[in-house]
Amino acid sequence: MASPAVPGYSPGFQKPPAMLRLKRKRLRRSEPPAAAPPPCGAAPRGPSAPARRNPFSSLDNAPRAAGTPQPRERGQRPPPRGSPSAAPFWQLLEPVCEDKPARRAEPPERTDLLAFTDDLHLPVAVPEVPSSPRHEFPADWSIKTRLLFMSSQPFTWAEHLKAQEEAQGFAQHCRATETNLPQSIQEPKLSTELRCAFQQSLVYWLHPSVPWLQLFPRIGADRRIAGKASPWSQDEALQQVLMSDWSVSFTSLYHLLKAKLCPYFYVCTYQFTVLFRAAGLAGSDVITAVISPTTRGLREAMRNEGIEFSLPLVEEGRTRKQKNAEVNLETEVANSLEVDNSGEDGEEPDPSDDEHESFSWLEEMGVQDKVKKPDTISIKLRKEKHEVQMDHRPESLALVKGTNTFTLLNFLINCKSLVAAAGPQAGLPPTLLSPVAFRGGTMQTLKARSINAKARVHLAYEEIFSLEIVGPVMPHSLHSLTMLLKSAQRGAFSAVLYTHEPTAVFNTYLDDTSPALNKETVCKDLLACGLHPKTLDQLTQCPTLGKSSIRFLEMKDYGYTWKS
Repeated sequence: MASPAVPGYSPGFQKPPAMLRLKRKRLRRSEPPAAAPPPCGAAPRGPSAPARRNPFSSLDNAPRAAGTPQPRERGQRPPPRGSPSAAPFWQLLEPVCEDKPARRAEPPERTDLLAFTDDLHLPVAVPEVPSSPRHEFPADWSIKTRLLFMSSQPFTWAEHLKAQEEAQGFAQHCRATETNLPQSIQEPKLSTELRCAFQQSLVYWLHPSVPWLQLFPRIGADRRIAGKASPWSQDEALQQVLMSDWSVSFTSLYHLLKAKLCPYFYVCTYQFTVLFRAAGLAGSDVITAVISPTTRGLREAMRNEGIEFSLPLVEEGRTRKQKNAEVNLETEVANSLEVDNSGEDGEEPDPSDDEHESFSWLEEMGVQDKVKKPDTISIKLRKEKHEVQMDHRPESLALVKGTNTFTLLNFLINCKSLVAAAGPQAGLPPTLLSPVAFRGGTMQTLKARSINAKARVHLAYEEIFSLEIVGPVMPHSLHSLTMLLKSAQRGAFSAVLYTHEPTAVFNTYLDDTSPALNKETVCKDLLACGLHPKTLDQLTQCPTLGKSSIRFLEMKDYGYTWKS
């Protein structure tokens, strides 16, 4: 539709000053009030990219009568600051890939970028690690479910063991042969001694043995076991046979432990895990058994059976609070004096007074003897409140020492709640894990495989070699493997360790009262337990990791560093 004829109007052209005034007016409307107007000599600013139109084909520049507002397009918004429409047209002619100094100097973006960069360089809160590498890492009594070793040297020596090497490794394990490797092996793949020792370090003993079920871990394993054949779940006679066989194996392990022919073993139930340690290990001069996690019902049943035990972490917390109270005694006395002087209104009422007042109306009516008060129940619940709150937590760790461990053995054998009564694990006895052979035990091996991958390092791809170990990795296996890698990988490797979390609390130091042990005497007494002397020396040391476990282990130049 053609526009009406207007005198002096040329639909194709308009003078540049009028065009500049029009653009400046639009710019003032789009900018915030604090923004300064552009200089008079500024170049005209073009419209935004989607709204750019040909001025020769539109009638937007037609003259209008005075006081007539200019029509705005529906949905049209002022271009944001920093967009192409807010820049002079000569800047739009520059290459897009070229960096503009003006755009690099945006204050808000620069502030955010600097803050983000500072966050990246902030020190990350990590557990304490030794400031300098050490020749040995602390004993880790938790059970690992997976190890991932990485190195710049290949792990080809751990692949495709020959039948003779496997047999030799099994024989070395059964005979507890001590293998001493040189500090560095030039050709690991050709070293038969190394490959046999590797097979020896993968062996562990298990009971019961059900080939189609993965019997570790047992806590939280219902989903993994569900749907698989369990002929014992509905057969009570079969359950009794399994438990009888399990009791024989459990008793055999305890006798080996008492004779110092077995260093330690684990009892893994569907609710808790028990670690039995021989006298001399973990800084204790007597046999110890550590149970975690526990519940109020389990602890009450142990008390009823006459088993003396302690809750070290609870007692440690009380001792810490007591020490803090002694340190701040003067401050507390001063505060208490101020509270006494402030008046009785600010005092907190005693809960027992509230309970007494809550039943005072019964005495006024004369029926207090006819109504049973829940005082005894409430007092009992109040006492047990803290004990119930720590159930299934690391703080519920229970320690049994000395001859009480034999009472614990009988208690566990006769405890009906030791085996699940319903669910996928119903009727299945607990899992026994041991580093040495025992009656009824089945020899098992950890699964090992080597993986080669490429990782990007400094804008280049480098080949990374890794060795994965899967299975219940006990403390002696972890130490034996690191000794082999120390020689095979020339003192340079790293490892990521995956812990079975309920067992991490076993690294707590529990025996503060025991006298200092003579390491030479202890190692001499435990020489027949089947462990390497260096591994035995590590396990005799007092635990230092607390409630945590080693998550990352690294060796550089034959020195260890770790994070927990």
